Amino acid sequence: MGGSSSGSTIRIFNPNDCRIFNSETSDHRIHIRPGERMSNKIILRLENITKRFGSVIAVDNISFDVYRGELFTLLGPSGCGKTTTLRIIAGLESPDAGKVYIDNVDVTEKPARERDVCLVFQEYAVFPHMSVFDNIAFGLKIRRLSKQDIKKKVMEVADLLELSDHLNTKGGRLGLSEQQKVAIARCLVVEPKLLLLDEPLTLADARVRERMRRELKKLQKDLGITMIYVTHDQLEALMLSDRMAVMRSGKLIQLGSPEEIYDNPNELFIATFVGSPTINLLEGVLDIEKDQLILTTDARKYVIGRHINTAIYQHLTGSEVILGFRPEDVKISLDGTIEGVIKFIEVAGDKKIVHVKIDDHEIRLLADLLDPFVEGQNVKININMSKLHIFDKKTGRKILKR
Repeated sequence: MGGSSSGSTIRIFNPNDCRIFNSETSDHRIHIRPGERMSNKIILRLENITKRFGSVIAVDNISFDVYRGELFTLLGPSGCGKTTTLRIIAGLESPDAGKVYIDNVDVTEKPARERDVCLVFQEYAVFPHMSVFDNIAFGLKIRRLSKQDIKKKVMEVADLLELSDHLNTKGGRLGLSEQQKVAIARCLVVEPKLLLLDEPLTLADARVRERMRRELKKLQKDLGITMIYVTHDQLEALMLSDRMAVMRSGKLIQLGSPEEIYDNPNELFIATFVGSPTINLLEGVLDIEKDQLILTTDARKYVIGRHINTAIYQHLTGSEVILGFRPEDVKISLDGTIEGVIKFIEVAGDKKIVHVKIDDHEIRLLADLLDPFVEGQNVKININMSKLHIFDKKTGRKILKR
């Protein structure tokens, strides 16, 4: 991790201004300057990174950029390589191939202490016997800053993270939310270029995790820090990220904004992994009859859509496909094209998740809480054709892009 020296400044970036504390003086100096969050300047670049553990390829030739001030998430199931990638960025693992650049400097061979990054682990590693002040000051003491400089820097960061009232509290007496703040404060006080977080909310229960997620997002935006966040929780990634990279089996499958990943998954895996309730899938052979899109399954033919633009689908006739459509893109309608029966209904906040049985398939759709649907009711459904995803059955790749 990068070090600070006596006489350096702490720069905490705000979207609209920047407060700079100069440790050579006894006073805070307020300077107004442009914020640096979400600029188009690349602060991190990974080029063709590969990492092997014996015969296992943990990270397989991945490349991506992270922009200054961005909250960038690495998302994927357990064992996909996301934590290994984070550790390579931090300098805790060395890649077998590829390059790591931070601020246009090749740091591939540099140790962690020389990279100017800070990693917050899943277990926050707050020293239970030490006060919050001493926990935050730990890295500064290692760097042998003066007591005066340490106090000023700790007070500045504690104020920003609303920890000032807890500075004398022992780390072991803190709740998870405060422990997270202390771990982040300990990173911020040494002024890293990158703040890395490895599944930081996993240990919290659902209620605490929701609050911590909000606080983390607000902190990142208010301070304009560049954050790289690892999680297996797709909902967490969708809510937090400016951009996200989805990984599987060591490979980077898709990179984009949460909206891009959700609305335009480029693989069946991503379509099923991201989104809740999960996407609906129908498997069969695609065809066109007059102006109707037809899917022939083992059970029967389904009219997927009427009055279609046949030119869009003509090249797919006869193809073995998997159709995907999200629950919010299905509606119960009197003129629906597919018949089924409601098997059961779940209440989810201000919506209902309606489960409709269609032959051997179950389709989930979202309905308003006051919609008068009942279990056992015969219904017809319509699929929003503009939101239909078509995947190749053999490869899982999306074969109709919108």
